[in-house]
Amino acid sequence: MASPPSNTSTPTAKVTSLTDLPCTPTSSWIKLQRATYTTSSGQSRTWDLARRTTTSASGIDAVSIGNIIRHHHHPKNPSTKPKPPSTILVLQFRPPVNAYTVEWPAGLIDKDETPQQAALRELYEETGYSGTVISTSSPVAADPGMSSANMCLCMVEIWLEEGQPEPEQHLDEGEEIQRVVVPVAELYDRLEGLAKEGYVVAAKLWHWAAGAKFAVENPGLFVKEG
Repeated sequence: MASPPSNTSTPTAKVTSLTDLPCTPTSSWIKLQRATYTTSSGQSRTWDLARRTTTSASGIDAVSIGNIIRHHHHPKNPSTKPKPPSTILVLQFRPPVNAYTVEWPAGLIDKDETPQQAALRELYEETGYSGTVISTSSPVAADPGMSSANMCLCMVEIWLEEGQPEPEQHLDEGEEIQRVVVPVAELYDRLEGLAKEGYVVAAKLWHWAAGAKFAVENPGLFVKEG
């Protein structure tokens, strides 16, 4: 459990117990629990939540793979301007929302994997592309009002030659994933368009695109003083 903020001297809320809730049939992936917790004022309350049963040894459940595709100059025509930076999205049916979603590649971290290893594996499986991890976030909550699940965002850089064919995917049995490559500069507008077509955009992808758009439109807000 996380420590309370270091700058507080008042009583803090904390979970005092977790009890598994009955679930029939049982699941190999998640379980339901009831948390009993004490509020900062000393009241005892309960909260029902979902917990993954597949958490890796690192304590991190999953990884999302933000990715930037860059192109080298064409070897036979070096004066030609390369394509602008783009990102690859995945479209797939998600039963929990009963809809086709728009996401960055993502997946669960295997038991003994690091987030970086899982990111490169999932990117290769879902898209066929290989790349280099250039940054990894701290673990962040996926949906803290409903689940204890957490994840990291790994940003991956992919370098391609101009005219390089799209690689073959390496999907697990039962997976059906469509790939869509979008220029980074058009990402927010393309997500809005896909949402209007009936796709459900993953919150983490939408937030990244919206944040990038806001930063571009309001650059003065992000200038560090001094």
